[in-house]
Amino acid sequence: MSLLLTGGAVFLNGAFQNMDIAISEGRIVDNSPSLLAEGFSVIELHNHLIVPGFVDVHVHLRQPGFSYKETVFSGTAAAAAGGYTAVCAMPNLKPVPDCAEHLQEELDIIRRDAHIHVYPYGAITRGEKGEALADLAAMAPHVPGFSDDGRGVQSREMMRSAMLLAKTLDKPIVAHSEDESLLTKGWTIHDGEFARRNGFPGNDPASEWKQVARDIQLVRETGCRYHVCHISTKESVALIRAAKAEGLPVTCETGPHYLVLTDEDLLDEGRFKMNPPIRSAADRDALVAGLLDGTVDCIATDHAPHSAEEKAKGLRGSLNGIVGLETAFPILYTNLVETGIVPLETILNALCVNPRKIFGLPGGSLEEGQIADLTVLDLNRPHVIDSSTFHSLGRATPFDGWGVSAAVAMTICGGEIVYHDLHTQEDTL
Repeated sequence: MSLLLTGGAVFLNGAFQNMDIAISEGRIVDNSPSLLAEGFSVIELHNHLIVPGFVDVHVHLRQPGFSYKETVFSGTAAAAAGGYTAVCAMPNLKPVPDCAEHLQEELDIIRRDAHIHVYPYGAITRGEKGEALADLAAMAPHVPGFSDDGRGVQSREMMRSAMLLAKTLDKPIVAHSEDESLLTKGWTIHDGEFARRNGFPGNDPASEWKQVARDIQLVRETGCRYHVCHISTKESVALIRAAKAEGLPVTCETGPHYLVLTDEDLLDEGRFKMNPPIRSAADRDALVAGLLDGTVDCIATDHAPHSAEEKAKGLRGSLNGIVGLETAFPILYTNLVETGIVPLETILNALCVNPRKIFGLPGGSLEEGQIADLTVLDLNRPHVIDSSTFHSLGRATPFDGWGVSAAVAMTICGGEIVYHDLHTQEDTL
């Protein structure tokens, strides 16, 4: 398919420029003002932005093993609708991808069913049980990194061994940082009025940041690249900021929900149940500050779908996890960019540019010769988030019913249109 995107503002070299983009055979073949349209299908994009396709480095596609929650087909359709052209899939599956054979089962499903690029993580330990290392060497050529997401690696020596091996393989450790010994001390979910009033059990913020501190020390010892998943506490931000200042190869992500919500927004509903939990305003503000100063590298949704039954038991009984692929950009734009809190360019770097740099993924630039993975944004599309319309099988989002002002209008992956909701005219020449 040969496409000419004309009239849009293109995010190039960190700024927006008015130019056309020509796409052929899956790549960008030209980008300059007023390109000739002959031989191309022309898409008029006046008043739209054209940006590199979003990347989410933390999603749960649930297949193989839990297809009633999500499938690769439905999850990547949701990703495309959210503007994503690539996602990194977490390994808490059945079987866990902890060896070449188990990983191949997942790769076969991805190759058959994915709408966009999917890069599966390999597990750090066998079965994600923390008892023995997975076969990292066999999986390394096929994965962007190694993670036991859903559980922190509890043993310091096990994590040290994993880092030493990952270093030799030139792959990052992607850590769910959680010290399980600190989850049994009766801490309320947050130090907020809602938690105090309702007495909800949850996890001590130290269960996150103390393991971050442990692992940063291990990075000093091993030199391994280390990426921290879904940070949620002000202490984690401070630790990672200091590690970066020291020159250590440490990066991190947080989620849209941690950047926008506080514990005062909680309702006793499963769609607010996630791990780590929504924390205080001070934590939220520290995360925003970290995004602004570059401490927080990526915004990742931790898209974690469950069945309606599994999310119907309130904050106490529901499983952890919310969906986020189809709400991320409109929520971020409406609540952070439009309000003047965070520049749009900062959001785009966290969604488009930094994830690719950290994990060595292709794309990220709209220059001539680059892979044609790009997203078209409409910043003037007021609408209300309605989870019943999601492409994902999951429906649990704390943002259901929120009014937003922007939308993803089109997603192009490898030169093919994988999502199209343009409110404009398209002509074929």
